[in-house]
Amino acid sequence: MNAIRHRRLPRLAFAAAVPVLVLSGCYAIPVGQEQNGTPYYAYSPVPPVYAPRATPGGPVVLPAGPVAAELTVKLYPVNDLANQTGVLTGTVTNMMTGKGRFAFNYQGEMLVGEATRVANDERRGIASAYGPRGTFAHCEYQMSTARMGAGTCTFSNGAQYQVHIGS
Repeated sequence: MNAIRHRRLPRLAFAAAVPVLVLSGCYAIPVGQEQNGTPYYAYSPVPPVYAPRATPGGPVVLPAGPVAAELTVKLYPVNDLANQTGVLTGTVTNMMTGKGRFAFNYQGEMLVGEATRVANDERRGIASAYGPRGTFAHCEYQMSTARMGAGTCTFSNGAQYQVHIGS
């Protein structure tokens, strides 16, 4: 009886490992909902960041390498068109690699995109975000620290905002 169990164990381990390997190439991150309640996702090859965890009977395990930081983004209206929506809030997840994920809600539409530092100037960057109804925003910013910065955003409809990153 034990011999049969020992033969099944490698097969079971292999069967359990296959889905993990197949699904580990891309991460689907829920970012919002359509007005009808249908969720939509941003897809990223970068795994989500998890909090430190304790291993059974062992020490706390910290993630290797730099840890991503989620920063608050506030967009303040600059022109009359932007005044119609007032102040917008969102997030940028700084991956500490020169790239980040950018997301905020604009007139009921979730805009999602990325922020990238400009080559040869680690403080300056650009960010772009796009929504499922075709609305998009283009932003330019400058970071004063790894967790704080400011810049401007222009939307596809002409609305302009002053953007503040971090607290």
